[in-house]
Amino acid sequence: MARRVFYSFHYEKDFWRVNQVRNIGALQQNQPVQKNAWEKVKRSGDAAIKRWIHEQMRGRSCVVVLIGEETHKRKWVLHEIKHGWEQGKGVLGVYIYNLLDQDGKRARKGENPLEKVSHKGTPLSELAPTYDPGVFMGLMVRDPFTDIRRYLEGWVEEAIEARKRFEK
Repeated sequence: MARRVFYSFHYEKDFWRVNQVRNIGALQQNQPVQKNAWEKVKRSGDAAIKRWIHEQMRGRSCVVVLIGEETHKRKWVLHEIKHGWEQGKGVLGVYIYNLLDQDGKRARKGENPLEKVSHKGTPLSELAPTYDPGVFMGLMVRDPFTDIRRYLEGWVEEAIEARKRFEK
């Protein structure tokens, strides 16, 4: 049975790549937010954004952070990671910089945002898994899309199991 997850990402920079991941169909009921709906929430202020994020996370078992070039700089991505962990959800990082964008280009690898959120003084990057699809020893050796399609469900299960090892 496919898990319901919350995707966290840099909306403006990575929406195209994120939709590729969502369209794989490995995980159920993970519809993309429409741009105009997100823009409306943003205009309503920080409190409204937090409420929206918390509502969207309800009923999800894992936060899948799709990591692009600038994801680590996004205030709301960091909030989503922290809130998901505090709610006992699995947290998982998946680099997407090697997926092609709408212009057929790849991005540079960004920093891992899980390094910027901690649990009892330990960065989540040391507690939760992060994957770089298609890359082995720093070299792209396979199609990253194929790796995501093949392994995403298993990665989510690993993240949920990893989270269970730590108390709230």
